[in-house]
Amino acid sequence: MTEKIYYIDTKQTQFTSTVTACEFDEKRNLYKVCVKESAFFPEEGGQLADTGMLDGQRVLDVHIKNDTLYHYVEKEIAVGKEVSGQVDWDRRFDFMQQHSGEHILSGLLHKAYGFTNVGFHLGLTDVTLDVDGAISLEALRDIEKRANEVIWQNLPIVCSFPEKEVLADMQYRSKIEIEGAIRIVEIPGVDLCACCAPHVDTTGQIGMIKILDAMPHRGGTRITIACGSRALLDYTQKQSIVKQSMGLLSAKESAVPDATRKLFDDINKWKTLANALTADLLAEKCRLLPPSSENANAYLFVSLNNTVAIRNTINELTNIYSGYCGIFAGSDEDGYTYIIGSRTWDCRLLGTHLREKLAAKGGGSNAMIQGSVTAKRVDIEDTLSSFSV
Repeated sequence: MTEKIYYIDTKQTQFTSTVTACEFDEKRNLYKVCVKESAFFPEEGGQLADTGMLDGQRVLDVHIKNDTLYHYVEKEIAVGKEVSGQVDWDRRFDFMQQHSGEHILSGLLHKAYGFTNVGFHLGLTDVTLDVDGAISLEALRDIEKRANEVIWQNLPIVCSFPEKEVLADMQYRSKIEIEGAIRIVEIPGVDLCACCAPHVDTTGQIGMIKILDAMPHRGGTRITIACGSRALLDYTQKQSIVKQSMGLLSAKESAVPDATRKLFDDINKWKTLANALTADLLAEKCRLLPPSSENANAYLFVSLNNTVAIRNTINELTNIYSGYCGIFAGSDEDGYTYIIGSRTWDCRLLGTHLREKLAAKGGGSNAMIQGSVTAKRVDIEDTLSSFSV
């Protein structure tokens, strides 16, 4: 059994200890090292493990089994050797902020709605908690406000291992049945929960709590949150996005949504006009094609690209020309997209020819293929004219 320093002092990041075991893990191609005492918190309770250094090596992961910590490193460390360890404090404190913030939210949701936290994930970039009831993002704003009021009160966060007699009278939250000593994390008047993870000393050290999203999940709700430095980073990133949008739209911050909607309305109008012009252009180009003859092909090159108009035109051309009918949209500089159809010949054969000669991409059926090709028009025309069924 490893003596767990993080239960004694979560702020102690440096320690010395003695190696009690070192084994090679073939599945992970790493050595797993056990020491007499350790400050490294393992992957447990939905939270990733601490990282840091042990005997000059990077600790890549930490697992716990039967109350023993296994530190994963790349090189073997001799049993009996005295080693020094150092936990990455920035990662530890970030995790403590996130986890303590989650306790506040879970406690408030339990008190307000009777919801139980049935899932928790604390990763490097995201934090989610799952509750067993449906609640909207709008309703969560009240919980978020109350959670931040708890932070402003700077309440103590007390971690303890109560005696069985005391524990029996406690009404604490717990997702699983726990054997042996139970560690209780208490935020007075807010939450009482069984938890094995390190926490900040007071709610004020969390800094702030922000609910980023809420979505239905397995009959309940999955809530995505950010606390402390992560909440600040999220706000900074979104502020930067809004500032860039203000510049692009020439709009004040409060007018960005309306300006964006107007921009999309204008884009849709221009798209409608462009589609109509494309259809007119294709119709005019079709009128300039030579008269149909037996097994005649019909190919057009246009600069505007509208898939619906082009596909409709191909269908009309195949009623007139018995060979291949194709339209290439684009330019020599940017390449071309194409649609080719035929009522009598296998379009896939021509597609194979285009791939072999011009490295074209695409696919389709016997009746119609579509794809793209980066080549000059003259080379495409030569390739088409050189193909015969």
